[in-house]
Amino acid sequence: MYINEPTPFIKEYVEELDKSLRKIGSGAGLSTLQKKWLAFCLLAIVVTNSVCWARFERASLGNYSMAALCWMFRKAKINWGLILHASIKVILWRYGIITGVLTLDDSEKRRAKITKRIHRAHKLKDKKTGGYINGQSLLVLVLVTPVLTIPVGFGFHQTDPALSAWYKSEKKLKKQGVAKKDRPPKPEKNEDYPTKQEIALHLLAEFKDHHPQIKIKAVLADAL
Repeated sequence: MYINEPTPFIKEYVEELDKSLRKIGSGAGLSTLQKKWLAFCLLAIVVTNSVCWARFERASLGNYSMAALCWMFRKAKINWGLILHASIKVILWRYGIITGVLTLDDSEKRRAKITKRIHRAHKLKDKKTGGYINGQSLLVLVLVTPVLTIPVGFGFHQTDPALSAWYKSEKKLKKQGVAKKDRPPKPEKNEDYPTKQEIALHLLAEFKDHHPQIKIKAVLADAL
């Protein structure tokens, strides 16, 4: 399908998003070019059912090049964190949502065997097969309301590689009968690798800071 001009509802959404951004902070709004780019990308996602620059280019019959679309995503000075919460504000306002339940869950996403650019991609236990895969571990915060259910936060989890190596060595040395005093000490906590519980608490605090008007009836989570 050929796409070019965004639909009216997408244009309206982008304009409301821009207004919401400007209310959050000075200089957080979108430029005319950024709004045009974002509107096209949203339409392309709906039409192609994917997030793929090459498909977007083909769908526009070359009016938008893959290189230009990708460059805008990587280089434009857009605060994506604020865009998420500004978008949530737009949706909550549009549907008149004032209360709900927050749910937390974790999920593993399989990636290619060799990945160098995908954030926090690492070796994971495959729950289905019992083996191992290369992938990402995500924590997702979802707001459940009588009207709709939407994701309102997410974070990537990865165990500190140094800690993982220590556990592996510790298990091996214990099996060999090496005394505790002769085994390497446990590495100190690396703040760059927060636990799932720490990520979950951060997501809850972030939601509270950005959406204090929403009354939360309960917070649900598995054992994490």
